[in-house]
Amino acid sequence: MIQDFDSKLTRLQDKYAQLLSRPNTPLADSNGVYQRYQYPVLTAAHAPLNWRYDFNPQTNPFLMERIGVNAVFNAGAIKWNNKYLMVARVEGHDRKSFFAVAESPNGIDNFAFWPYPIEMPETDSPDVNIYDMRLTQHEDGWIYGLFCTERRDPSAPAHDQSMAIAACGIARTHDLVSWERLPDLITKSAQQRNVVLHPEFVDGKYALYTRPQDSFINAGTGGGIGLGLCADMANPVIDHEVIIDNKNYHTVYEAKNGQGPAPIKTDQGWLHLAHGVRNTAAGLRYVLYMFMTDANDITKVTHKPGGYFLAPEGDERIGDVSNVVFCNGWVKDDDGKVFIYYASSDTRMHVATTTVDQLVDYVMNTPADEFRSAASVKAIYKLVDHNQQAGVAVK
Repeated sequence: MIQDFDSKLTRLQDKYAQLLSRPNTPLADSNGVYQRYQYPVLTAAHAPLNWRYDFNPQTNPFLMERIGVNAVFNAGAIKWNNKYLMVARVEGHDRKSFFAVAESPNGIDNFAFWPYPIEMPETDSPDVNIYDMRLTQHEDGWIYGLFCTERRDPSAPAHDQSMAIAACGIARTHDLVSWERLPDLITKSAQQRNVVLHPEFVDGKYALYTRPQDSFINAGTGGGIGLGLCADMANPVIDHEVIIDNKNYHTVYEAKNGQGPAPIKTDQGWLHLAHGVRNTAAGLRYVLYMFMTDANDITKVTHKPGGYFLAPEGDERIGDVSNVVFCNGWVKDDDGKVFIYYASSDTRMHVATTTVDQLVDYVMNTPADEFRSAASVKAIYKLVDHNQQAGVAVK
């Protein structure tokens, strides 16, 4: 029995080591905006073996997995000590999510989790579930993690065990190991998801991108990407939200939309990556889209390309919640390279690479959505005529 245990353990360890050291190669095809890669960068299989297995043959003679990991997705991201870090949402077989840090030397492959998950402090009203952290390295010197905290709706009837209330949880750290939990964000909205902290002060206050909604699942009369100011993150209260990017009929963001990671500052303005949701016969479809706000007035959208920036493709469309991509983390290097970390179908993490220059070009020069089929056709006519005038021959 011990010999069989040892051989099974060796196979398990060898397979795990191969996964962590597997090189990730760029896919041959590219749309010129970003580069996708062959493999996911984090999956449930990346969870450390000693999180899942009891390695003592006396207490686990069959080498059973004692704690199961279902998915790893929706990760915040940061460049820290010259390493590329993701604070991932790790979901167990019990449906509870927690945060864990994975690091890579190059941002593309060889991601490995730190020895322990994040031990996030609780508030006086303990969270049932926490997930989808956005990281912001703020000019005040702290790294903030804003995430969704979920608790059962106290008004729910006994027969309904799915009604919940979502709020914005807040924590801050200097080292991504020890976290100080702050009070949950207070706004006038019934519920909040996808709240993101702007990296700079605005009028001497903290600026937060919000997503007000009426209920746990549906945005209802809420929705849209909002913006509010608060004086103190240790007492986070927003008295007024203004919608800077709204839902819109018959678009990729018709049902709801929300800010992804904190925006990237450029000479032309702030680059925003967001998710948009629409209804289909197969259910909700999540895609990513982009827009730019004014360098000096982040409430003013200056450019917004029509349609989606990135949508699920191939195997990305399959998972626990199919036909979904979601991003709450990206990293900009000093040389202008950008690593976009996105999840597919609430199951796994991927990376796409691009540059600030490419993203600015995309946002500023891609036609806007004019919200009519006829206008979409006119945009194609304009591009065809432009190519003909330039004398470009297409075979």
